[in-house]
Amino acid sequence: MNRDNYDFWMFDLDGTIVDIEPSYPSSVVRAVGDRLGVTFTDRETEVLWYGLGGVRGQVLGQHGVDPDEFWATFHKVEDPADRASATYLYDDAEAFICELDGPTGLVTHCQPYLTEPVLDRLDIRDWFDTVVCCSDETGWKPDPTPVEMAMSDLGVGHNGHRGVLAGDDPDDIGAAWNAGLDAIHVERYDPDKRGQCVLGDQRVTEFNELS
Repeated sequence: MNRDNYDFWMFDLDGTIVDIEPSYPSSVVRAVGDRLGVTFTDRETEVLWYGLGGVRGQVLGQHGVDPDEFWATFHKVEDPADRASATYLYDDAEAFICELDGPTGLVTHCQPYLTEPVLDRLDIRDWFDTVVCCSDETGWKPDPTPVEMAMSDLGVGHNGHRGVLAGDDPDDIGAAWNAGLDAIHVERYDPDKRGQCVLGDQRVTEFNELS
């Protein structure tokens, strides 16, 4: 695949372009568990943080924790500055995105109060012509609405424009297809560890495989 195959590019953020130092999710989920009176295993922590296998609800259900209560506590515990400090950039993402000529957009489940410090600390805000943070109002991937909002911001549509969305999660692939875009799955994790194999129009482990 050549970069010029597409008129515009969309990207997920966490797990696709950036990731987190391993100790950080453990410390946050442990603090959440302490407030809720629950102890999560290392594997459960990984599932809750990354959503591996789509079984977050099962993990919480096994501990008798209401998902809304978990995430409300999670957001109280997590500090945006600490999150940004623990976030690092994938080298292959930097090399790839910086060479794109067309419009680029970011569509992330990460909320603005967390997204903004990460973009600023890593100095990657100017990589993207638009940033859309999903919410209850916009919908959550695989809902195509946030992707379509980003497309509108970029001034691109389906008439004469061919676009693609790259992400690490099954919901990214679903959002791309639901919005009428091609989908690239960036598999940063062992499928056995994820618990499922995610398909897309393209499947890579690093962006340089697309060059």
